[in-house]
Amino acid sequence: MGFGEDLWCPQAHAALMRLQDSELRLMEVMKKWMSQRSKSDREFSVQLHQMAAMVEKLEGSAQCWPILHTSPQHETSILSRVMRRQSEDLQVGPLSKLTLLIRDKQQLRKTYAEQWSQLSQELKLERLKASYRQLVRDAAQAKRKYQEASKDKERERARERYVKATLRLHELHNEYVLSVRAAQVYHQHHYSQAQPALLMALQSLQQEMVLVLKEILQEYYDMSSMLQQEVVSVHEEMSTALKAIEPHKEYESFIHQNRSVGEVPVCVEFDSGLLENTERLKTGELELNELTVEGIQHRLVYTHTQTLTGCCSLCRVYQFSKRHALEESRQQVMLSLGARTRLEAQRLLLKGKLEWLGSSEPPPALGLEEDLISLSSITSSVGLSLPLSLSLSLSLSLSPSLSNTLPEVERPLEQQNWYHGVIPRLEVQELLRCDGDFLVRQSQGKQEYVLSVHWAGSCRHFLIQSTDNMYRLDGEGFHTVPMLMNHLVSSHQHVTKRSDIILKRPVLKDKWVLEHDDVILGQSIGRGNFGEVYSGRLLSDNTPVAVKACKENLAPEHKNRFLMEARILKQYDHPNIVKLIGVCTQKQPIYIIMELVQGGDFLSFLRCEGHNLKSNMLVKMAENVASGMEYLESKKCIHRDLAARNCLVGEQSRVKISDFGMSREQQDGVYSSAGGLKQIPVKWTAPEALNYGRYTTESDVWSFGVLLWEIFSRGVTPYTSMTNQQTRDEVEKGYRMLAPNSCPPDVYAVMCHCWQYDSRNRPSFSKLRTELSALYQKLSLLK
Repeated sequence: MGFGEDLWCPQAHAALMRLQDSELRLMEVMKKWMSQRSKSDREFSVQLHQMAAMVEKLEGSAQCWPILHTSPQHETSILSRVMRRQSEDLQVGPLSKLTLLIRDKQQLRKTYAEQWSQLSQELKLERLKASYRQLVRDAAQAKRKYQEASKDKERERARERYVKATLRLHELHNEYVLSVRAAQVYHQHHYSQAQPALLMALQSLQQEMVLVLKEILQEYYDMSSMLQQEVVSVHEEMSTALKAIEPHKEYESFIHQNRSVGEVPVCVEFDSGLLENTERLKTGELELNELTVEGIQHRLVYTHTQTLTGCCSLCRVYQFSKRHALEESRQQVMLSLGARTRLEAQRLLLKGKLEWLGSSEPPPALGLEEDLISLSSITSSVGLSLPLSLSLSLSLSLSPSLSNTLPEVERPLEQQNWYHGVIPRLEVQELLRCDGDFLVRQSQGKQEYVLSVHWAGSCRHFLIQSTDNMYRLDGEGFHTVPMLMNHLVSSHQHVTKRSDIILKRPVLKDKWVLEHDDVILGQSIGRGNFGEVYSGRLLSDNTPVAVKACKENLAPEHKNRFLMEARILKQYDHPNIVKLIGVCTQKQPIYIIMELVQGGDFLSFLRCEGHNLKSNMLVKMAENVASGMEYLESKKCIHRDLAARNCLVGEQSRVKISDFGMSREQQDGVYSSAGGLKQIPVKWTAPEALNYGRYTTESDVWSFGVLLWEIFSRGVTPYTSMTNQQTRDEVEKGYRMLAPNSCPPDVYAVMCHCWQYDSRNRPSFSKLRTELSALYQKLSLLK
């Protein structure tokens, strides 16, 4: 009992699709359930941590109840860490795996539906039969007019029309015979091999997914046990239920309920009724005569070539595992064998008829008085010519070898190295430097394709028109953009009739460009100025990444600002600066792929963990930021938004600078902004930047001083009781924030040095890093 044996009918296919939809809905519920459990554990951990911190803050309590500072407090802190670790383990373990499994399940359902649709396609025999009946009527009418013609001139024209009509009828007859034979072979192959193979592969993968789901639930079960009696009894029931799951028996009842009934559909046969008003044509036999011999010879060459080279190309799908890829490849091989079998049957039919003829002359098609009929005139008048696909096949048969790879011009647009996707015009101008340099991109507004070319010292942009599935500029249309580009480059034609521009050299996209399908999106981990931020993994090596997604409805200038961060980070490599992995600009939405820094943002870390950190550790983290900013200073980069919220905490509490959305690179180290204060972080911004829009490395130093205050206040908002305008006014009057509680005097001195009103008196980041490094050594020795 199995899918392949018992679920071959359309009703069973519909039941299979409903089953997969139900399983997907169930897995989505499980995902929400696990997410809520992880969130609850995380919140419980925070509550426990706050309970332990309450006891630690009580002054003098150690003398009256020492036990509060030993066992309960200690155990509560341990339990808080255990719960937090359990929450994190649920996120990176069962929850992450379940997310991947849901994605794979969706892909499997899509692939199965496409392959079922491909297997179930019909061979259009009814259309051929209708054409056959019409041509029989046309030939009979032409014959009658020929017999009724009296004058020689009229009789000659009638005879020519009769010959043409007969030729068309005989050719369609041959086409119908071949199609019927192909349908018969296809019918047998479909129900005996191809469809059972598809269904058995689906059952195998379904069962494997049940096994994977069982392992995920088992992992969740192992993690979530709290060893309490009530919980243990519940978990014992869960264990019993998990042991009862048997993947190989999972679908037995489903198969029994949805078993296909009835007989296999009747196989197609040649309709002999079509021959009632014809002469010489026989049921199921090709008509070989002087009119059809050339067509049959060409058809034999074509089918022979197709049999050798194969006619079904493997379609690329996204595998959910190596097993999925294997099963899908097997299914494709089965389809190829079916197509080969159909072509082989047609080839043998054609070859047998021509062997029967041998070296003899083909028999006459019509019993006319004159035996000399000009086939060349008939051929030219009815337009008898080889189709493009046949001509191509014949030319390929003469070549010594065939390439297994798809020609460059036939690859999808997204795979063309000169297609850059959604990139700003400013970046296009930087890429195109010489006359004839060109690339194709997607416009940010209307989402149309644009050809950008450098010519006569400037960049020209041409909108590629798309009408009736044909792409053109103002000349000939082509089915794809790559074919249009290939024509313009190879023919050296002008891009448009009104210009003298010629395409010479394609500008290729850089190594940072990734396909959207190279990234597996996880859950949302935050929100930025331009859209959501997701966790994710690279499909190639499962590397965890952070994915910044740009909202599709943003204005082009905002999308340019979004991509600015990636343009800047491409050039940087430093342990205290978040690393860029790639960008996805081939289609919407645009992604920026960065390393995933597991500790989260620095501000949240300070507010949650800051009270557990000693002064020397806080200085070390400040030194990390100073080191990263020293590197940016050497690269003439002005960050403009340095704050704890825009830094991340990685392994071993290493701080990395991130969020370069407002950053700018200037050769002279000065950036002037003409915008208003709406998007400016006033409480972190230096006076000269607020007053004159003048940003420099020295203005970043002022922001670093505010960041240093955030670090030692453990995440308190600067100028807490003031509005932005009040802050600006007080700073202009000379007000500076007081030192946070427990802040070492040397650290506060560094802050005040950063807050010098005259930017020329502020220290460089190199000097700040040196001072903080020395201060860290000093505090570590005191400890």
